Amino acid sequence: MEQAVKEVHEEFNSAGCKCKPADTSIFDPTCLVAPNAQVRTLGEGFSFTEGPAVDKKGNIFFTDQPNDKIYKWSVYTGGITTFLTGTGRSNGMAFDKSGNLITCADMHGELWKIAPNGSHTVLVNSYNGKLLNGPNDVWINPNNGGMYITDPIFPRSYWDVGDPRQQAWPPTHSEQAPTGKGGYVYYLSPGSHTLLRVTTEAMGWDADGWPNGVVGTPDGKKLYINKWAPDINTAGTWVFDIKPNGTLANMRKFVDMGGDGMSMDEHGNIYISNSYGVTAFNPAGTRIFNIPTGDGATNNVFGGINNKTLFITGPADKLNAINMNVKGVEKF
Repeated sequence: MEQAVKEVHEEFNSAGCKCKPADTSIFDPTCLVAPNAQVRTLGEGFSFTEGPAVDKKGNIFFTDQPNDKIYKWSVYTGGITTFLTGTGRSNGMAFDKSGNLITCADMHGELWKIAPNGSHTVLVNSYNGKLLNGPNDVWINPNNGGMYITDPIFPRSYWDVGDPRQQAWPPTHSEQAPTGKGGYVYYLSPGSHTLLRVTTEAMGWDADGWPNGVVGTPDGKKLYINKWAPDINTAGTWVFDIKPNGTLANMRKFVDMGGDGMSMDEHGNIYISNSYGVTAFNPAGTRIFNIPTGDGATNNVFGGINNKTLFITGPADKLNAINMNVKGVEKF
């Protein structure tokens, strides 16, 4: 796959396209990247960056899960400061319309709501009375505030001794499944404290896997979910229709590639983070963009003063960014 990506880059670059990026390793035949833009490092020296989320002003918040911290990149100064230490080992994050930071805190399998002052409320920590695997990523429907969370089982060394989720790799059970990984996606309706499981075997969902990234369309009608797997090229990304009650229907394969965190631009292009960096597909599933980071990416989000900067957590010790010609849709 990596050789194929290289060959496509070379073919594209040799064609002399008028919007060829300054960095010739970037595949961008539809001119998503701003003229002469290159990847720039905003911060480094972290242990494992994840969960970038954009607030209403365009600031970017991201996690360093091994160190249990959330950092803030300032849209005004370009500096990075610590927002919070002691985050429940937060991973994926998103802001709600009230300015609260919703985080997937997998230390105890919880979903947190963190207020601007850093105080937090646990929204949920179980399904049907059993501990969640470890919420990984979250998308908030901008139309009603409903939240979708992915819940894969990734055993963590920092979990407490005696935690029933703790086990050797690869995992073979979870609190959500007596055998297999019990990897499902859940919906938390506005004002509720009870999760609804929205991916089921009845619709064709294979729960013996690792659901990971999640992103939806700004009209609240479609939801994209990917999976992580050792072979990222076959891990898969699926798209669902969102019903008025928040449940999902019409599950279909979007692309074979899976990965980690995802974002969306104003044209409905889906940006998937994985070992290839960030790869984008248009709504028809055609690959239209790839930006290698040198050592993969865990997540990405649009933000900045005009919402036209793509922020990338990856490689895992860095926060990177590149200026784009398109805007994101998650800033509201």
